[in-house]
Amino acid sequence: MITIEGHLERITYYNRENHFTIARLKTIKTNDPVTVVGFMPAVKPAEVLKIKGTWETHPKYGRQLRINSFEVILPATIDSIKNYLESGFVKGIGPKIVDALIDRFENKTLEVIEKEPEKLIAVKGIGKAKAAQISNSWKEHHAIRSLMLFLQENNITTSYTAKIFKEYGDDAVNIIRNDPYRLSNDIPGIGFYAADTIAQNLNIAKEDPERIKACIIYLVEQCTAEGHIFSYEDEILKRCGNLFAIAPEKAGNALTALADKGEIVIEKSFENPEANAVYPKDLHEAENGISNRIKALLSVPVASPGIDSKQITAEVVKKLAINPSSEQLKVLHEALFHRVIIITGGPGTGKTTLIRSINAVFEFLGKRIILAAPTGRATRRLSEVTRREASTIHKLLGYSLEEGLFDKNQDNPLDADVIIIDEASMVDTLIMFHLLKAISMNSVLILVGDVFQLPAVGPGNVLADMINSKKIITFELKKIFRQTQESPIIINAHRVRMGAAPDFQKTEEPDKLSEFYFIETNNPDRVVETIVELCARKIPQAFGFDSIRDIQVLTPMHKGVIGTVNLNQVLQKVLNVQPAVSEKGGSGFRLGDKVMHLKNNYQKDVFNGDIGTISSIDASKRFLSVDYYGRIVKYEFAELEELSLAYAITVHKSQGSEYPAVIVPIMTQHFALLQRNLLYTAITRGKKLVILLGSRKALDIALKNDSPRKRFSSLANRLLKG
Repeated sequence: MITIEGHLERITYYNRENHFTIARLKTIKTNDPVTVVGFMPAVKPAEVLKIKGTWETHPKYGRQLRINSFEVILPATIDSIKNYLESGFVKGIGPKIVDALIDRFENKTLEVIEKEPEKLIAVKGIGKAKAAQISNSWKEHHAIRSLMLFLQENNITTSYTAKIFKEYGDDAVNIIRNDPYRLSNDIPGIGFYAADTIAQNLNIAKEDPERIKACIIYLVEQCTAEGHIFSYEDEILKRCGNLFAIAPEKAGNALTALADKGEIVIEKSFENPEANAVYPKDLHEAENGISNRIKALLSVPVASPGIDSKQITAEVVKKLAINPSSEQLKVLHEALFHRVIIITGGPGTGKTTLIRSINAVFEFLGKRIILAAPTGRATRRLSEVTRREASTIHKLLGYSLEEGLFDKNQDNPLDADVIIIDEASMVDTLIMFHLLKAISMNSVLILVGDVFQLPAVGPGNVLADMINSKKIITFELKKIFRQTQESPIIINAHRVRMGAAPDFQKTEEPDKLSEFYFIETNNPDRVVETIVELCARKIPQAFGFDSIRDIQVLTPMHKGVIGTVNLNQVLQKVLNVQPAVSEKGGSGFRLGDKVMHLKNNYQKDVFNGDIGTISSIDASKRFLSVDYYGRIVKYEFAELEELSLAYAITVHKSQGSEYPAVIVPIMTQHFALLQRNLLYTAITRGKKLVILLGSRKALDIALKNDSPRKRFSSLANRLLKG
C-alpha cells in the first residue's frame, strides 16, 4: 500500500450511482500526472487529495493506482481558501461574499462554515436564508465523504458508501451511530457482522437489548438462507451464546419481545412438541397459507368432464401423433377428476409428453390453460416442447418490483381453468403461497417436477412436503420409454437415483468419448487442466459442439481450485481472447463472454440464472449488451454486479436447464456438498454428453449420501392437520 498526495487535474469518468471514478492526479512532490481508479464520491477538479492504494498495470491504459482510501486535504492558507471557495464547491457564494468571509474569518473560514454556520450572518450580505443555504451546500458536498471516512475507520468496505448515502442521505453517519444494526436490514449485502463491527467500535454493550434482537434476527435469517422455514428456539439460544456471548435468559427475553412485536412467530414444533419453532413472520404466514389454500381447493368437487379413456387416447393421437401408455393414460384420466394433482418422475419417464397430452385433452374440452415455470430458462424449455406460450410464475402473477406486490391474488385471480406448473420442485414457499392465492377455487392445478432433484434455492421443500403429506393425489412415473432406454445418461441417472454406481464405458483416452463417462484423477489442478482440454479441443473435435454455447461446466461450489470463480477465470482466458473491460463493476467481461444474470430483474425481463452471451460493449458510453436467446438486453456498467461469468456455474443454478454437453468435477474437497441428489441433478442436465471427472472416492461418497441436509418445514404436518 502506498500513499500519494496531489491536486485533481481532471475527472475522466464518474459514475453517479456508485461513485466509481477514473481521474488524473498531479502529485505534489513531482507534479507528474497519475491515473487513479476507484470509489471517490463528490470529488471535483482542483481539490487536493491524499490517496492510499496499490499500483496495477492495465493492458491498454498502463500504470494506474487502484484506490483503497482517500481524504480531501482542505486548504489552510487564506489564498488557498479563497481559491477553493471561488471555484464553486459551495453553492450560494459569489466573489463578493467570498471576500467578505475571508475578511471576517481569515484562515478559520472553512471551519466556521462547517462547525459554526450561525456565525455567517455576521458577514455583510449574508442573512439567515443565505447562511442556511451555504451550510446545507457544505454539508451536502462533504456528508458523503464523512460517511466514507466513517466506514474506513470501521474497516467496512467503502463500496457500500453510495448505497448507504442513497438510503440515509446527509445524516447517514448519525443514523448509523444511533442504530448501526439498521444497516444489516436496510442495505442489501452489507451483512450483520459489518453492522456489529461498527456497533462494537461505538462501544455498544454486547448484551444491549437492540444488539441481542439484531443477533436473533440475523440467526433466523441465516436459517432462511439455508432453506429452512423455521429454526429451533434452543438452537438460537445456543448460537447466541457461542457466537455473540449473549446469556440464554437475555436471548430468550429478546425472542419473546420480537414475537410480541410480530416480527417473528413462536409455536410448538409439529415434530417435537417439547420444542419451540421460531418462524420469520412472512414464512409462517406463507406456510399456513399454502396449507389452507390447498385444503380449500381440495374441498371443491370437480364436475364430470364427460369424456372416457378412448376419447382421451383418440384426442392425444390426433393432436400429438403419439399413443399414450397405460401409465400416462391413467394420469390423463385422473387429471380430469381432481382439483390438484402432482406428477413426478425421473428423466425419460414421459413428464413432458404428459404435459403436452394434458394440454391436448383440456383444449379439446374447451378449457383455458396457463403454462408456467419458476425460471426463465425452464419457461423457455416448456414453451419449446409444448409449442405453447409459457411464462415465469413471477410474470404470470404480475409482480411489481417497486411495490413488492403481486397483481394477481384472491381478489384478482388468474383467468384460467387449468394451471400447469413445470419444474415444481424449484418453487419455494413464498412463491407457492402467492401462486395459490391467485388460483380460483374453480381452477385445476397440476404440478409437474422431479422431486429427487435439489430443492428450491429459496426456503422450503414444497413439492416434497406436498407429496409426503399424502393429501394430494400423486403420480410417480417409473417406466422409461423405449426411445430413451438406450441412453446411458438416462440409464445412469436412474442408477444414481437408486444409489447404484454409474455404468461407465472404460476409456483411457479422452479422444474416445462415449455419451457418459468418468475421468479419474485425484489432483485438483489436473482436473482444471482436463476441463480446459475438454472444452477447448476434445469435445468440439469429437462432437462438433461449440466450446462456449454447447458445453456447460457444473460444479458444487464457488470457492476453491475447482469452484466456479477459478474455473470461470481459467476458461475465459482459453475460450475468449477478446480484450477485457477493466473498470470496477465490469471488471473482466469481454465481448463474446458467456454470462449469467444473478437476480430477478423485472424491468429487463431477465431472471436469476438466465444465461446469455455478451454481444456488444461500448466503453465510451459505458454499457454492454447481452444476447439472451435472441433477445438483446442492455446493461449500464453500474449494473454489471447483476452479471457473472457462466463458463462454469453451480449445480443449483443449473436447475430447470438442459445443455448438449455437461462436465461435472467431483472431488473430496466438495465433501460438504457431496449428495446423491446433487449428483443426480447435475447428470440430468446433460442431453447428449455427460462427463464426470475427479475422485472415485468423492463419487462413492455422493452415491452413499442419500440424506441431504434436512430442511426444517412444517407444511406436510399442516396439510395433515384438520
